[in-house]
Amino acid sequence: MNSVCEKLGITYPIIQGGMGNVSNKELAAAISNAGGLGTIGAGTMYPEEVENLIIATKGMTERPFAVNVPLTVASNVKEILKLVIKHNVEVVSLSAGNPAPYIAKLKEHGIKVITVIASVYHAKKAEAAGADLLVAEGYEAAGLNSPYETTTMVLLPQVCQSVSIPVIAAGGIADGKGLAAAFALGAEGVQMGTRFIATKEAPFHDAYKTSLLQADDTKTLIVGRSTGKIRRIYDTPYAQKLIQLEKNGVTPEEFHQHTTEDHHILGAVKGDLENGFINSGQIAGAIHDIPTVKELLDDMMNEAKETISLLNKRLM
Repeated sequence: MNSVCEKLGITYPIIQGGMGNVSNKELAAAISNAGGLGTIGAGTMYPEEVENLIIATKGMTERPFAVNVPLTVASNVKEILKLVIKHNVEVVSLSAGNPAPYIAKLKEHGIKVITVIASVYHAKKAEAAGADLLVAEGYEAAGLNSPYETTTMVLLPQVCQSVSIPVIAAGGIADGKGLAAAFALGAEGVQMGTRFIATKEAPFHDAYKTSLLQADDTKTLIVGRSTGKIRRIYDTPYAQKLIQLEKNGVTPEEFHQHTTEDHHILGAVKGDLENGFINSGQIAGAIHDIPTVKELLDDMMNEAKETISLLNKRLM
């Protein structure tokens, strides 16, 4: 049996990435109900908001789902993790910070811990701290990103060779071919964010979904290099405003005010691309339809098996 599926109690080795304050019960529950691992993100929400989201998600699925906590961003990490324990959440994903102080306590309560890493060094540290699984996230991924700028194809095999716990690939994956490629490089699962935006259950604005359908391979860009907060977003009018701010020498504090989760919600949920941004991975150019989550996961698994079979024939 696939070790990611076995550890997480899921059917397909496909998990949802944390989406910050635009996380929602509808998409997370649909992914879990379809056999993957749905995820709700704490983002910068207050603990009571996260608790309400946990309760609402539990009301829509009896399958395991994860809570993603971005450690250097979340409003009150300890309080949020207490709520995760209180409500018997099966899986926690820790990102954007040092997970070591929190892992042991979570595992005491039987919670599986995934840590998101972007280097071999941090992979080894996370394993030593007791993480159950790792997400190796490459620079192709949407949203906040690593300053190392290491691509998934380069990062993934090096991480897999350096640790003994299961590794999940993230960044640049949207279909069964990507799933097969990740397995070929040593992963035992994949994490996706952008691809799940373009599904029927995802309650995001049509402007967001239409942008992804219209994307080509050059429609994402990086902002925040000058401030030390790298983020990959879709090329919109607001994204160009952010680029211009950096050219004009914006301070890190000012830049932060222009890239808060409020601006994320404006773009992703309200469709205001003049005043808000939308996260997008480079894989956007490969998205051409809006299936149900179940259709997406079933198609991915079938395509991955077909791809692996075809590769076996090519190697004969």
